[in-house]
Amino acid sequence: MSLQVDSPGRPPATKPDRPDPGTHATGGTAAVAAPHGGTFAALQIPNFRRFLAGQVVSLCGTWMQTIALGWLVLSLGASGTTLGLVTAAQFLPVLLFGPYGGLIADRTNRRHLLMMTQVGSGLAALALGALDLTGTARLWMIAVAAALIGLCNAVDNPARQSFVQEMVGSDHLPNAITLNSVTVNAARIVGPAIAGVVILAVGTAGCFLFNAASFGAVLLALHRMDTSALHERPPVHRAPGQLRAGFAYVRRTPVLRIPLIMMLVIGALSYEFQVVLPLVARETFGGNAETYSMMTSAMGAGAVIGGLLVARRRRIGVRPLAVIAGAFGIAFLLAAAAPSIELELAALVLVGGTSVAFISTGNATVQLSADPAMRGRVMALWSVAFLGTTPFGGPIAGWVAQTFGPRAGLLLAAGAALAAAVFAFAALRPTPTAYAPPRLPAPSPD
Repeated sequence: MSLQVDSPGRPPATKPDRPDPGTHATGGTAAVAAPHGGTFAALQIPNFRRFLAGQVVSLCGTWMQTIALGWLVLSLGASGTTLGLVTAAQFLPVLLFGPYGGLIADRTNRRHLLMMTQVGSGLAALALGALDLTGTARLWMIAVAAALIGLCNAVDNPARQSFVQEMVGSDHLPNAITLNSVTVNAARIVGPAIAGVVILAVGTAGCFLFNAASFGAVLLALHRMDTSALHERPPVHRAPGQLRAGFAYVRRTPVLRIPLIMMLVIGALSYEFQVVLPLVARETFGGNAETYSMMTSAMGAGAVIGGLLVARRRRIGVRPLAVIAGAFGIAFLLAAAAPSIELELAALVLVGGTSVAFISTGNATVQLSADPAMRGRVMALWSVAFLGTTPFGGPIAGWVAQTFGPRAGLLLAAGAALAAAVFAFAALRPTPTAYAPPRLPAPSPD
């Protein structure tokens, strides 16, 4: 990663970002500097504290909407395959427009861009709530609203992930990414628990309306930030071929290419929780929306515990990522084999812990290895691999779970994670160089 200082004409508010040369080796293990503060080091930075506080509220709403969306679709008589297709509609824009969203993030002030995406996502959630509340919701309407949310996410994801480094700098970035993941998964505990109560009390519309209001918390946090303390990047000037340049940059950089391929496989088939878990809850264990909420909360609890453990680690790179992917696959195997709901919840705790470890390690590896001028486009490809593959993976996971049983959907997720781990370890093996003939023994003296 090349050196990038603060904007010209202003003294740096904090230490400028510095490269982490260890992450560029294909061998993929690098130790980043250990900032003061341990597990919660990034919270020393006021802007990040404000951002995370807004995220807590908004993410609770997002998880409430995720629960409500899946349950609303099933309540309208949809099959597992249809649920996968509706879920795919939310992520298809990320696949189609994600790279261009990353380019927009590289060309634009990211704080202002995030304000715009929060407003757009809030309006889409409000539309879902109104449709549900009036009883006029149809599957195609839900799919259209989901696609609008996905269109906002195509821009929001690369801008938000790149903005984290602008708030905290490179030294605190792995810790900040992990704490943000912990927040996401803490919300996964609280949000579904609230959603279960709200759905039983007032219906799924209440979850959509709460989520629409929750975006105001992020808008307030972004508005109150101290912009002089940000590690702002000069916007990239418009030029022809910038999208192609981003793809070419990733293709020739192994420490970016390998994690992105891993995420492509795992994101497509392992992270289809909102497709597979409702079917596991309803068909395998005969449960209802509250059962699904319990399962999602169990994953969130595991993710919080795993995230706090990962937050103290300073190792990133391809090799640790491959080990975590293998553990992720094994956790899914345990979930697929669980004979009771109690053991299923225990297995999902492990799934949640390894899930957040994979996301955090991969995200930090990619961000710290990317040139700052390319970071928006690189993180857009990360988002495409993670979220944009759902239009393919969601229907596949839904069809497998509907045809062969929900446990088969969990086995599919396990196989994808294990395959990604095997691929990464194979990619780390040294490539044989030109053929060298065997060395002959030295002749003995006469």
